[in-house]
Amino acid sequence: MSVLSIRLKENELERIKELSKLRKEDKSTVAKELMDCGWDYLMVKLYKDGKISLGTLSEKLNLSMSETLDRLAEFGVTAPIEYEDYLKGSEYFKKMKER
Repeated sequence: MSVLSIRLKENELERIKELSKLRKEDKSTVAKELMDCGWDYLMVKLYKDGKISLGTLSEKLNLSMSETLDRLAEFGVTAPIEYEDYLKGSEYFKKMKER
């Protein structure tokens, strides 16, 4: 595991402390979880904005296609794809996993 030192704004540090206290977890664990949630959010936003494909989103989130669609639903984002596109994406994802 690598170590990264970053400077945080006072409000960012306060958020981590508050969540750490609320969840009774150490600040490091909370910070890592916030980074993971931020990653998921930003990847879904890139997908929603048309910057990445559904297949790329699945890959970036390390989820299956159906799990990715579920994640999109959690964020209230509908997948603007036809069933045939879903099948093509699923095939692409299977090929990527085989590599």
